[in-house]
Amino acid sequence: MMTMTRRLAVGVDLGATNVRVAVGDEKGRIIARISDRTDKTRGPEGISLQIERMIRRLQGEAAGKGEIKGIGIGSAGPLDLRKGCLIKPTNLPFDLVPLVEPLEDAFHLPTYLLNDCSTAVMGERFFGAGKKHENLAYITISTGIGGGVYVDGHLLVGKDGNAVEIGHFTIDFEGRLTCGCGKRGHWEAYCSGSGIPNYVRLLLSEAQGSRVEESLLMRRVNGDLSLVTAKTLYECAKAGDPVSLEIVEKIGFLNSVGFACVVDAYDPSLITVGGSIALKNEDLVIAPIRRGVGEHAMNRVPEIRITPLGGDIVLYGALAMVFHPEEGRCGR
Repeated sequence: MMTMTRRLAVGVDLGATNVRVAVGDEKGRIIARISDRTDKTRGPEGISLQIERMIRRLQGEAAGKGEIKGIGIGSAGPLDLRKGCLIKPTNLPFDLVPLVEPLEDAFHLPTYLLNDCSTAVMGERFFGAGKKHENLAYITISTGIGGGVYVDGHLLVGKDGNAVEIGHFTIDFEGRLTCGCGKRGHWEAYCSGSGIPNYVRLLLSEAQGSRVEESLLMRRVNGDLSLVTAKTLYECAKAGDPVSLEIVEKIGFLNSVGFACVVDAYDPSLITVGGSIALKNEDLVIAPIRRGVGEHAMNRVPEIRITPLGGDIVLYGALAMVFHPEEGRCGR
């Protein structure tokens, strides 16, 4: 009697700080994984060489457990899917980072590439809360803000692979803060891990008096606003600091504006949320969004919830890319 060989895939989550690689099967069961700091010291080709080394280390752990059918990569952009590479990535000091071709040459396996948030929403659809949803959005609130979307069962990819850059929606028409991209008033400039400290400084510079000066937040940073981080803000809010709680509520209001834009642009039946800011501070992040989104959205507001896939959502999506390459053009 013939036995079917277990089909496996390699999933890669490429970030500016860490590279994570996993081997998993069609049911989303991860059987081996590894994580390293992203090596920026060996030039742009060094990134693919680092991924190659990591995959080879995992091949030994996966030996005898099935046949690897391909490699999926979820990466922060911007991307050029036709060339299978990153183009002047925001958080890597290179003009062009080749990924698809060098890995295909090294392993002789089909290799797929998508934006990390498009990858994440694939993970949600095939292995997470989005299995029954044809209209699905995923939003990450982390160092930056990004999104991935399915509309009528179709993954939105875009001409170059950079669709759904929702973090660059303008949510402050006065443009008081500048985004990392150089444009003013973007959602990411106010509500992301990198933007929150600037927003805190803006708000506190406008609020004078002993109430601010004596707040837990100001005591925690010894009165030096340059030391404020998103982590410090949310820690103080969890401790009940009134000033921090007010700021968190303002961030939540702006997040609700951004979520309303997603609701009106894509009309999803479910929005899942991930990223370190949201995952570590669920109640303080999600509750204000749920309270405020209906005030700004024209379309019916869908369920909004934290992703059950947690910090592994991009890895799951990278696995799904291999098993469902028809979902997007996936950089081949």
